[in-house]
Amino acid sequence: MRAPFRMNACHYDKRMDFFYNQSKSQTEDDWTGTKLIMLFCFGAFCSLFIFLSNLLVIAAVVINKRFHYPFYYLLANLAAADLFSGIAYIFMMFHTGPVSKTLTVHRWFLRQGLLDTSMTASLANLLVIAVERHISIVRMRIHTNLTKRRVTCLILLIWGIAIFMGAVPTLGWNCICDITTCSSLAPLYSRSYLTFWTVSNLLVFLIMVVVYLRIYMYVQRKTNVLSSHTTGSISRRRTPIKLMKTVMTVLGAFVICWTPGMVVLLLDGLNCTQCGLQQVKRWFLLLALTNSVINPIIYSYKDEEMWRTFKGIMRCSFYKGNRRSSRFPSTVNSTRSNDTTTSHYLEEIGSQSPTVNAK
Repeated sequence: MRAPFRMNACHYDKRMDFFYNQSKSQTEDDWTGTKLIMLFCFGAFCSLFIFLSNLLVIAAVVINKRFHYPFYYLLANLAAADLFSGIAYIFMMFHTGPVSKTLTVHRWFLRQGLLDTSMTASLANLLVIAVERHISIVRMRIHTNLTKRRVTCLILLIWGIAIFMGAVPTLGWNCICDITTCSSLAPLYSRSYLTFWTVSNLLVFLIMVVVYLRIYMYVQRKTNVLSSHTTGSISRRRTPIKLMKTVMTVLGAFVICWTPGMVVLLLDGLNCTQCGLQQVKRWFLLLALTNSVINPIIYSYKDEEMWRTFKGIMRCSFYKGNRRSSRFPSTVNSTRSNDTTTSHYLEEIGSQSPTVNAK
């Protein structure tokens, strides 16, 4: 007589089609033919652009000594996280469509773990940048005095946390031994883990937005107070604001690209069966992919010195000497050459504001 099916048995030996069927998840059969080819071509183009452009950002920070500050080291690490996400998407493309149902449990965990790791690395890096910016502004400087050793330790910590978070489902927080708790969008993830993961990320989103808004408002307020009592140049007064705008643009793009997908996963974790999540999941994944595409564009658009360094690398003749490009006025270059001047300016903010308030 055939043994009865046990819902609480562990199913590590099953293929993914078993879990797709048990969780009543939509299979990938509809993504075949023309749709799958178009998706593959678009994903391949984006992944190639992500790989090359973020590699260019990392090379620019390494080559250009004007970028040898903690902020730019962390920015290069953010580019490394985006580069890693491009690798993760390439791996996913070769393991999606009809192939999804034939994957083993461990192969599927690897596919999702790469995506989770890249996302966590980007998020943790943005959080560390927020702390670095807060410290620098509080100490009235453009750049913090973090040593290279401390920055290296922070970068290693970021990747340690990212790898751990990407491996958590593999380590046991999954639904392989209790398939009644499996989510619909991620058939091996338990709904409790999906809820925890999305709520945690959304809270970090909110915290970073609040921190950056407070820093921006603080610098703008102090700048306005000082500008009415000094005769410094406009470009000198706007230097801290320009650097903050670059960071806030990167953060805003990250939140816009990732929040819809986070909300969809949260609804799945809350077992919303009437939300039509299957129809939008792939489009929100593509939206998340575009975040890694636009970050290098933001760097080059917002940072003239970064753009000049990009052009120098692409021309295989790095920009040297004191000559200036006629196309752009230098912003980041002034950050280094006038670092002492701007630091004095920020110190004036701290020293003069009490006097102003006392009047």
